[in-house]
Amino acid sequence: MSDPRILLSLLAALLMFSTAALAGNAWEKAWPRTDFSQHSVPLNEIASGGPGRDDIPPIDRPVFADVTTGFAGVAPTEPVVSVAIAGDARAYPLRILIWHEIVNDTVGGVPVAVTYCPLCNTAIVFDRRVEGRPLDFGTTGNIRNSGLIMYDRQTESWWQQYTGEGIVGAMTGEQLRSVPARLESAERFAERHAGGKVLIPNDPEARPYGINPYKGYDTMPVPFLYDGDMPKGLDPMARVVVIGDMAWSLAMLREKGWWSDGDLMITWEPGQNSALDTRKIAEGRDIGNVVVTRDGTDVTHEITFAFVFHAFRPDGKIVY
Repeated sequence: MSDPRILLSLLAALLMFSTAALAGNAWEKAWPRTDFSQHSVPLNEIASGGPGRDDIPPIDRPVFADVTTGFAGVAPTEPVVSVAIAGDARAYPLRILIWHEIVNDTVGGVPVAVTYCPLCNTAIVFDRRVEGRPLDFGTTGNIRNSGLIMYDRQTESWWQQYTGEGIVGAMTGEQLRSVPARLESAERFAERHAGGKVLIPNDPEARPYGINPYKGYDTMPVPFLYDGDMPKGLDPMARVVVIGDMAWSLAMLREKGWWSDGDLMITWEPGQNSALDTRKIAEGRDIGNVVVTRDGTDVTHEITFAFVFHAFRPDGKIVY
């Protein structure tokens, strides 16, 4: 155990599980409107990620600039989450999302939650309506399988970001619908959407935007705040492209350049920085751009770490 990063992760996992037993009473005091008698996962699988409720503040009133000016100061290869609905195309730079994790927005008339979990490297856009009712989301400060747990302000139910499932409270068992989105470079978004919009900070001085607070995380030998089973035959921090219960190794896609199965096509091209590598996101190593389509139409998917896919889809298959 000579690598200090391994020791740090093990100590963090020990802290997480030693405090989990104390969490119940604290949760009930901090969340008086949450019905903890309703839950679809064991509550002892949920632990504090460190910050408290909304200490990582979501963005509720997003501000945008035209694509021609919105990327000022952003490197062409920096990653953005992009979504386009009914001709309304928007880019959400990870240099901002890494500090806020959730943006409550409306795109093309559709209420959406644009989410990013740094610990599992998962960017997912959800239609935030449940039975036609828009929900507003915040961060609980808690995690499960190292994955972000969100809450909705209307019922204060808790939601697993990776699956979009309500796991605690009145919304237990409800499912958010994911919206097709891409994790791509700023340059590629600008080329695809000349009339697009770019999220800019409400207050540029509020956070050190452009800085990665998780320096070196995606090259750690083991994940932080996770003590579950690891995938077999693949580095737990290896990136995978996920569709349902199937995943494809990013390293394999990078070597091959593409993967097809019937009408499903997955392609890889260089030119996107890792947001979780170096201190400055713009200097992160090139992890490339992935596009997933079926008959030429974008398909909902996730790009995450192998350990996350294995934790949430233990019976899933990884092609590598």
